[in-house]
Parts: sequence; structure tokens; C-alpha cells
Amino acid sequence: MKKKLSEGKFRWINEQLYTTTGSKALEMFQKNPQLFDEYHDGFRSAVESWPINPVDIILLYLKQKSKEIIVADLGCGEGKIGLEAPNKVLSFDLVAKHDKVIVCDIAKLPIPDSFFDIVIFCLSLMGTNYIEYLKEAHRVLKTNGELKVTEVVSRFSDINAFIEVLAEIGFKLLKKDDTNKMFIMFDFVKKPRKTKKAQSHNATDLLKPCVYKKR
Repeated sequence: MKKKLSEGKFRWINEQLYTTTGSKALEMFQKNPQLFDEYHDGFRSAVESWPINPVDIILLYLKQKSKEIIVADLGCGEGKIGLEAPNKVLSFDLVAKHDKVIVCDIAKLPIPDSFFDIVIFCLSLMGTNYIEYLKEAHRVLKTNGELKVTEVVSRFSDINAFIEVLAEIGFKLLKKDDTNKMFIMFDFVKKPRKTKKAQSHNATDLLKPCVYKKR
């Protein structure tokens, strides 16, 4: 019974995160910080059933890079990348699981322009304004810096349209890895300049909310 109640709470929190803005989600967690722990307990349980955790793939990649590069983990969750990567990692989320996490709305990062070498979104393009997160990533990323995006396969209604929006924001696709049945990984680079003005898009037309079914 307790497990069923926990799963139900996780699904409810998950729905809130995908159907509201980042600023509203921040308010929710500030009022009830325990919801963050309850959500990540459920999220961890869900990901444990996957063949591999994408965070581990990202960590392997970062361990091959210079220790001097500066990395942003946006929507870091429990902050595993920041704790285990050998590079200089700044971790951001709505609640700090430890003192290495900076609490903020990732649509409004307290960071100057062109600061990071790599920006990561690992299963964190949540919220109805996630396109604002991508625009903010473009702002804080150095020219020719890397943007790494990982999202659940079932969220995509049109992968090519998603890539096109990233191009409008100012990112060039380098690689798409769709070999995993659970998630897709994209590698983009920040172009020297925007080729055209980013247009307004309906977020749900590109990425659907991630829904966890009852067990």
C-alpha cells in the first residue's frame, strides 16, 4: 500500500513539472521541499529499470575531456554529474540536494554570457517553457561550445522539428544517438551567430510530457 501511494505521489509531481512553467515549479518546491525528494525517489526507481542510465554515458564522455573545461548541468536532479565528473561542473536545479547545487529557475541562470564550454540537459527539458531553457543555454554557452540533450524517446512527436528549433536558436546538430530504446541523445554545437531569429513554437508540439504509467 505504501509503495502504491509513493508511486501515485511521484506521478502527480511529475505531471505538475511537465504541465507548468519552471518558475511555478520552483514555487511549488519552495513551499514543499520534500516533494523534490519524493519525486527523485520515484524517478530513480523508474530509471533503474532502464538498460543504462544516460547520466553514466555523459560521465564517461566528460572523463575524456580536459579537467579545466567548465560544464553546466541544467536540471541536475541529485547532482551526480557534478559530484563525479573530473571537470569544473556547476549544477543547477529547483532544489539543492547538496551544497554543490545552485538553486534557480534554469530559464534565468545567474551566469554571464558565453561562460560554459559544455551545457547538459539530461532528462530535464521539463516545464511548458523549456524552449526558454534552450535559449538560456545558448546565452551562457561559449561559441563552438557543446550542448548535450538527452530525452525520453516517447516524448518526441517530431524529432526533425525539434532539431530545427535548436537550429533557429543557434545550435548545429553534430550527432544523434537513437540506439537506446528508452532515450535519445543529441550533441549540438553553438554556432558563431544565429542564422535566423528563433520563432515562437508550441512546446507540446515538439516534446510531449513524460508520463509514467501505473504498475
